[in-house]
Amino acid sequence: MEKIQEERLKRLADLLFEVGMLRKLPRSGYHFLGSGKESVAEHSFRTTVIGYILAQLMDADWSKVAAMCLFHDLHEARTGDFNSVNKLYNRTTAEKALEDALKGTGLTDSIQKMQQELDEAASPEAALSQDADQLDFILSLKEEQDLGNPYAEKWLEYALQRLRTETGKRLAATILHTESDAWWFEQLMSA
Repeated sequence: MEKIQEERLKRLADLLFEVGMLRKLPRSGYHFLGSGKESVAEHSFRTTVIGYILAQLMDADWSKVAAMCLFHDLHEARTGDFNSVNKLYNRTTAEKALEDALKGTGLTDSIQKMQQELDEAASPEAALSQDADQLDFILSLKEEQDLGNPYAEKWLEYALQRLRTETGKRLAATILHTESDAWWFEQLMSA
């Protein structure tokens, strides 16, 4: 029993180092936009916060939504981040990458089941998680638009079409009508 436990702990340590790679992995779509940058880990963090908020608004299982958001791009530590153009010419086996990353950790069944549910949009929580992923992108695009990138508006139109829930669409509409610096600038001006 002790030998099995040590092997599992070693695999969990490996997984944690692999998760750390997401901090160093840039999201590749910003090269086409011409401005902005973020890592996959930065994207995953805000996506998880957005997912939690959407779940609270919809009285959904917030822990399930947050977990789906947290792990939704874990496979990219092995595959890289393929943007829309990359996907036209490259194929990845995200399922295999996730399976290999989780092998021996004891987490395989729970995370792969959750990822499959997310990919198939098989539950309200999955739809909210997918919206959270898009809303993070919409927020980033709005920030770039506010900084003067003329291409961000075109990209926003495309991202908005991918929203699945009414709550996600309503939050997106509010985001589009909110200046990205208002949260701090208004505080500064009223101090």
